[in-house]
Amino acid sequence: MAYILIGSLLIGLTLGLLGSGGSAITVPILVYLVGHGAKESIAESMAIVGMISIAAAIPYASSKLIDWRSVIFFGLPGMLGTLMGASLGGLATEALQLVVFGTVLLAAAFVMFRRARSAAGAHESLELPAHRAPIWKMACEGIGVGVLTGFVGVGGGFLIVPALVILGKLPMRNAIGTSLVIIVINATVGFAKYEHFLVSHQMSVNWHTILVFTLIGIAGSVAGHKLNARLNQHVLKTVFAGFLVLLGGFVIVHEGSKLVPAAARQAQTTTHNVSAVLPAQNRIATLTLQGEQ
Repeated sequence: MAYILIGSLLIGLTLGLLGSGGSAITVPILVYLVGHGAKESIAESMAIVGMISIAAAIPYASSKLIDWRSVIFFGLPGMLGTLMGASLGGLATEALQLVVFGTVLLAAAFVMFRRARSAAGAHESLELPAHRAPIWKMACEGIGVGVLTGFVGVGGGFLIVPALVILGKLPMRNAIGTSLVIIVINATVGFAKYEHFLVSHQMSVNWHTILVFTLIGIAGSVAGHKLNARLNQHVLKTVFAGFLVLLGGFVIVHEGSKLVPAAARQAQTTTHNVSAVLPAQNRIATLTLQGEQ
């Protein structure tokens, strides 16, 4: 229970402080601290992050900081990508999913580190630009983020926010608010797909864990939002990026070590089957020749 309390508080604080990154630590906490299976953890992560994002998006919506154009042309195509990613995730082994997840954490650290450097001392406009990226570019980016969301269970805020800033030309605060709405959409679709997969394989999510993580995570996000103004954002994001590098490296090494023996066993099984088939074929050929004689 202590792991659940600490983990959910950490997720909420991260979302409140940085506006993203909470989902990047949700799956590892559920797998390595709580002890749930990878596929169950991915589904639970989507439910947790989706519900926390609803609460986090409300202040942005009341302040009119959500760009509904981006929600439609980025978020709705992302639903298709999420369905595709969740379908692929159901077919993949848990170790492979977690290795991909670790790689995503490294990418998230790189993006967050670049954002921290570019944001240092920068002044952003609060005006929405007249000229923005073509709709097809936003749709393609949305599908790509959706596939990633569905496959490894991350909300994708670390990718959505930069995409909305670069392609959608949104100010950072608008991008964060819009990202939260898109995360809710992707997480809802992904969770529904994974829940169907789990039920069909006699597995299920733990609703008690989801509820506790969500409630404490929302409280943590409120606390993190209040702390946000008092902390140096450049230092905070740089430190968190370093943490993601360590976490991603651990996941890749830990789960990658499971993939190698599995591949070796598969190769050994294939070799054994071939060895068993060849003598049988030779015996059949010999009997055939004897019969002809």
